[in-house]
Amino acid sequence: MISTRFTEMFGVEHPITQGGMQWVGRAELVAAVANAGALGFLTALTQPSPEALAQEINRCREMTDKPFGVNLTILPTINPPPYDEYLEATIDSGIDIVETAGSNPEPRLALLHARGVRVVHKCTSVRHALKAQAIGVDAISIDGFECAGHPGEDDVPGLILIPAAADKITIPMIASGGFADGRGLAAALALGADGINMGTRFMATAEAPVHDAIKQAIVTASSTSTQLIFRTLRNTARVADNSVSREVVEILNGGGQFADIRHLVAGARGRTVYELGDPEAGIWYAGMSQGLINDVPTVAELVTRIVAEAEAIITGRLAQFIDRASAVPVSQ
Repeated sequence: MISTRFTEMFGVEHPITQGGMQWVGRAELVAAVANAGALGFLTALTQPSPEALAQEINRCREMTDKPFGVNLTILPTINPPPYDEYLEATIDSGIDIVETAGSNPEPRLALLHARGVRVVHKCTSVRHALKAQAIGVDAISIDGFECAGHPGEDDVPGLILIPAAADKITIPMIASGGFADGRGLAAALALGADGINMGTRFMATAEAPVHDAIKQAIVTASSTSTQLIFRTLRNTARVADNSVSREVVEILNGGGQFADIRHLVAGARGRTVYELGDPEAGIWYAGMSQGLINDVPTVAELVTRIVAEAEAIITGRLAQFIDRASAVPVSQ
């Protein structure tokens, strides 16, 4: 068993989290992650209302008695959802772990802590992580450039970002972006993280509420099968490479504005991808870790495999290098 500050703080067996994913972070997947000994997050805004979120939390509790949390991503929008009502539904349902993303969580942090909620905040840079630590979040999840979703605008990959953050962060830190197996977990721990967060890898599991055709699309994809959209709008997002995402990139690179691509990036189209299994139906999120995904196991099989592989690397392959070095006479 691998024990870290993260597993100790959040009461989970393994240093692995399943982050919030729009349309995917539902009870079936989150409960399976929890039952496997990792930490899963329901995605609040996947639910159509705060009341529906409360019902989804209850549904998840019927499937597991282990810890799980709720992700609330707060972004500027013309017609914002009732974020505070979603948060109240989360707290009133007895959830004591919340993952925040997007906007600064400080305005809501006092309320969360007063109600006994531990907060994990997602960051894409060291400066944002330091700010989150300074305002009092309990842990951070830091996204390298390889991640699906919004990697920020600095384009710093995890191999640099994780140790750079570890040099300055004193609270538990989860590494995100490009992780899919035990090699990644062992590497993240070596770089100074307390665990890993996976999104794309959990999409390609038996319990993920995603059409089998999309799971197979992830399996057959390579690490280059993504597109970076919204770059010219300074709101970069990494999504699956398809005809829609390529059209979005072409329009924006040609001087187009959001109004010119609004119809292409509508969330309803992305939901259709997952429900109907048509990878060309709209924009859908996928990370570079696709290149490391070769099967669709159950969540339990995946988590067990990752932890066993990481343990073998740490105690076996890496340890043998120390043994070899120590066999060299000091005089030499």
